[in-house]
Amino acid sequence: MQRALAFQALHQRPGCFVIPNPWDAGSAKALAALGFEALATTSAGLAFSLGRADGEGLISREETLANARAIVDATGLPVAADLENGFGPSPQECAHTIQLAALAGLVGGSIEDASGRPEQPIYPLELAQERIQAAVASARSLPFPFTLCARAENFLHGRPDLPDTIRRLQAYAEAGADVLYAPGLRSREEIAAVVRAVAPKPLNVVMGLGSASFTVGELAQLGVKRVSLGSALARAAFGAFLRAAEEVRLHGSFGFAEQAEPFAHINQLFGASR
Repeated sequence: MQRALAFQALHQRPGCFVIPNPWDAGSAKALAALGFEALATTSAGLAFSLGRADGEGLISREETLANARAIVDATGLPVAADLENGFGPSPQECAHTIQLAALAGLVGGSIEDASGRPEQPIYPLELAQERIQAAVASARSLPFPFTLCARAENFLHGRPDLPDTIRRLQAYAEAGADVLYAPGLRSREEIAAVVRAVAPKPLNVVMGLGSASFTVGELAQLGVKRVSLGSALARAAFGAFLRAAEEVRLHGSFGFAEQAEPFAHINQLFGASR
C-alpha cells in the first residue's frame, strides 16, 4: 500500500519525474542508490539479459513476473511493469495479468495495443478499448491503487498516424487508464498535441528510443508527467560491454578497465562484505 500510494503521488504532484528501467535486481539497486523515486521493468532489457531477441511471445508472462518480483524485492521503491499486450488477446487475459502483477508486488503496469501478429499488428480500436476496460476493472478490484498505463503502439509498428494514436489514447482514458503512453513520438509538436488531447490524464514519454532527444526540463514544459527509458540503459550497458570485449579481442589492450566502475564501489553498493 505504501509503495502504491507513493507511486500514485508521483503522478499527482507538479512537474515531471523520471522512471528508469532496470533489467535485474542489481541494476534496480544501482538506480535506487542514485536517488530515483520509482522503477519500471523493461521487456527488451529482460530479453537481452536472457540472450533472446525482444518481441511478442518471446518472453513468457511467468518469466516477466519472476523478473519483476526480483526487482520489487531489490529495493523499497514502487515498481511498475512492462506487461506487454497483457499476454493474451482477450480482455479476460489482460484482467488476469493485472491480478498476477499485483501478486508479484507491482503497483503499476502498462498494457499495449500491439497484437504481435504481422498481418494486423495493432488491435482494432473497439477490442483495444475493451482490453483496457477489463484491465482497469481488475486494477480497481485490488486492495491498493494500482496505476494502469495504456499504450498506443502505432509509431513502433510502422503506423506514424498521430490522429489515430490520439483517438486511441482518448479511448483508453475513457476506459479508465491512469496514464497514457504512445512510444515513438518524435517532435515537440507531436508530444504537445498528445498532452493536450489526453489532459488532464498524465502522459508518459520514452527517451533513448530513437533520434528524439529532449531534457527532462523541456518535456516538463511540454506538459509531460513521466519519462521512461525503455531498454536504453540496458543497451548502454551492453554497448560498454561490447566495446570493452572488442578492444581485447581486436587490439589485445585493456584500456577499457580505466573507465570501469571500481570494484569497491560496486561491492559497497550491493552491500557485500569481505
